Amino acid sequence: MENQPKVKIYSTPACPYCVTLKEYLKEKGFEFEDIDVSQDQNALNEMIEKSGQMHVPVLQIGETIVIGFDREKINGLLNIKE
Repeated sequence: MENQPKVKIYSTPACPYCVTLKEYLKEKGFEFEDIDVSQDQNALNEMIEKSGQMHVPVLQIGETIVIGFDREKINGLLNIKE
């Protein structure tokens, strides 16, 4: 996608919401950086600092943090029409 904001997903392999979120973004044609916080303590610390949360998924779209798979908010930020 052209002019797409940078998208990062802080996730773990065991998180079903993380899997659903990644499948949703792939289905909609969005590229993203997948960060496995179960394997990377620095990334976990970064996620907690940005979101105030220890739960995944945490999605960063540009400078905006989205907690969980908030489809409505994600669609708005990425201009996804359903």
